Amino acid sequence: MTKLSIPDMSCGHCRASIEAALGPLPGVTAIRFDPAARTAEIEGSAPLETLLATLAEIGFPAQPAS
Repeated sequence: MTKLSIPDMSCGHCRASIEAALGPLPGVTAIRFDPAARTAEIEGSAPLETLLATLAEIGFPAQPAS
């Protein structure tokens, strides 16, 4: 599991955009969101670098969350 902090995720539309971008990536098996904490937990084997690059491409810079 990879937990990411996505500070610019503020609404349902943001969540849908992020899910649409990350969901089809090879190795992503599930995504869980915590809108209040502005985090996402990504299950699977997708590399962190791929997840971060994909989010940056769609305008949601992210970083690993603790």
